[in-house]
Amino acid sequence: MILPDLDVPAILRSYGLRPDKRLGQNFLMDGAALQKVVEAAGVMGNDTILEIGPGLGSLTRYLAVQANQVVAVELDTRLLPALDQVMAPYPNFRVVEGDILGINPADLITPITDSVTGPIATYRVVANIPYYITSAVIRHLLEAEVRPVCMVLTVQQEVAERICALPGDMNLLALSVQVYGRPMIVANIPAKAFYPAPKVDSAVVRVDLYSESVIPAARIDDFFRLAKAGFSQKRKTLRNSLSGGMRWEKSKTEQILQAAAIDSMRRAETLSLEEWSLLAEMSHSSR
Repeated sequence: MILPDLDVPAILRSYGLRPDKRLGQNFLMDGAALQKVVEAAGVMGNDTILEIGPGLGSLTRYLAVQANQVVAVELDTRLLPALDQVMAPYPNFRVVEGDILGINPADLITPITDSVTGPIATYRVVANIPYYITSAVIRHLLEAEVRPVCMVLTVQQEVAERICALPGDMNLLALSVQVYGRPMIVANIPAKAFYPAPKVDSAVVRVDLYSESVIPAARIDDFFRLAKAGFSQKRKTLRNSLSGGMRWEKSKTEQILQAAAIDSMRRAETLSLEEWSLLAEMSHSSR
């Protein structure tokens, strides 16, 4: 279903607003592109959608038409009057003012509780987020007590490729996502679909979550500490980057890498998620 495009520049002018570069505000307004995002999320009539950064409501309208409920979190309070006006025809929409990083999704979404497994994911996340908070937002949502069914992120093309990277070109952002689920690029969006048009094209990434993270919850902090150390000096070998980042004696680093059957002369980007997992396990065992 293609809805009439919002005249974003006109709405901004009528409210005396300008896009905030500091917040990475580029408003997606092309109808075909908006529909791609909704299709990527697989929105069904009984779904609850948690949208991060609804802006002026261009995408929010599409979500509200197809979902049972849309809960949107908006940091920029300047946009709220315009958003309220655009979304007035949709009674299944509500907006929460605030920073998603400081909000527990369980306070926004009413979960279904199973007597055996506990809270069951009952919502989908849709977000158009700037690069500088991508990793933090993903980890915040995926470590929440009540996790989403899936996440659909509109990000810069380069960021999308980083999220979906394979061993040989791995990075900390890819690990941050792939620990929790399987990401894939499902659509490309040209810069001209946004206002103002950014300098680069974007892509839509869908992350289908695993029932449990690859790393046990009790060791997830240790895992990320290890990975951050490994990637802190990418050009160095694991022997050197881990020794420096973890403040280990090089003999200890060698011992842990040997226990994980990983050559100490390799670099962080060459390791698979499974190897990072094993390395974290060996690190934990060495204490």
